[in-house]
Amino acid sequence: MASFNKLKNVLMLAFDWILYGAGVADQCRVTVTQPRFQQADSSMNSVSLTCTFSTSGCSSSLPEVLWFRFLTNAHQDLCTPGCTDHQKYKVHSSEKNISLEIKDLTVDDSAVYICGIAFSDSHSPHSKQTGDGTVLTVTEKQQSNGKLISMIIISSLLFLYSSAVLTSFVVHKKKMFPPTQNVALNQNILNNLQKINSGRKVFQAIAQELQKQRYAQHRQQPDDLEDDTVYQNR
Repeated sequence: MASFNKLKNVLMLAFDWILYGAGVADQCRVTVTQPRFQQADSSMNSVSLTCTFSTSGCSSSLPEVLWFRFLTNAHQDLCTPGCTDHQKYKVHSSEKNISLEIKDLTVDDSAVYICGIAFSDSHSPHSKQTGDGTVLTVTEKQQSNGKLISMIIISSLLFLYSSAVLTSFVVHKKKMFPPTQNVALNQNILNNLQKINSGRKVFQAIAQELQKQRYAQHRQQPDDLEDDTVYQNR
């Protein structure tokens, strides 16, 4: 952090040297705001870093827009105001909004990007200000694609495993209980039940007949005994 602040002070001196000139709006004050962090994937091919600013007491002329990049122990002038690499970097301006478009993203584009706004027609020390910088982190395209591919492979394997288990269960159930065997089994059970019912009916008819015969014999027994007694008395 100390080295970053030191490099930023050096940058401000270079900033004043680049934009030094006669000025008329000495009360000009500029405030620059940048997002602290931004993440991008190299598969996006390009990314835009935003920068907004507000002014007070400045002239109506258009300000100078500058972009710098801080690496570990050095800084690079990207657009001051012309960009050093027009195919790689491009500045877009819209009223109080400024953006830096970075094309052909790679991991090497990870750095701290600082936006600067300056009114070159002012001597005010507040007429030239920079933002706190945006930390851009560019991730590998292979890493994001690898995670996505891994999730797809795992999901496919789980689906295939579930389908195989379900198919095996259905086939095993059909082997144990085939439809024709179930029909024959049910028919045999029905026939046996009918036979049992017929046997019960026959048994009930025989039992009723025996009961009738016993009842008839029982009614005949007192008459026989009475005849014997009368004969003996005579």
